[in-house]
Amino acid sequence: MSRRDQIRMSDDEVLAFLDEERTVICASQGPRGWPHLMPLWFVVRDGRVWAWTFAKSQKTKNLERDPRATLQVEAGETYDQLRGVMLECEAVIHRDLETVAGVGTDVLRRYTPGLADGAPLPEGAQGMVEAQAAKRVAFEFVEVRRATWDHRKLAAGVY
Repeated sequence: MSRRDQIRMSDDEVLAFLDEERTVICASQGPRGWPHLMPLWFVVRDGRVWAWTFAKSQKTKNLERDPRATLQVEAGETYDQLRGVMLECEAVIHRDLETVAGVGTDVLRRYTPGLADGAPLPEGAQGMVEAQAAKRVAFEFVEVRRATWDHRKLAAGVY
């Protein structure tokens, strides 16, 4: 078995990893042809990565022009602990308020302590999300190809 095969994550491992991590780096094609990398908070819905951002942001303009995006999430402090996921995706940009607000609500729940377990939103939170949704878009990242790595799967001392 190749080293590549030894460190590959299963689908379940990828979903668990994405659930643990907080930030995805989104690479799109910038206006001058250079890669444009930006961090995004994200949620996973039905196995797909979703995020929201301002409709006038550079990453939105980039993905309107060319929907190809590469996403990367990585963790680990030392080489033998590195693990990560890289997803080559086609970004679908959603502008309808219901979808955008739904993603915004999911992001709020995921990143606000105590809300991820389904607790009710605080007073006024839904109104805040809906007001923000009018200025935002939601990205649905449709995976085309992936690469994964989890160096913890290798025997100690192989590096």
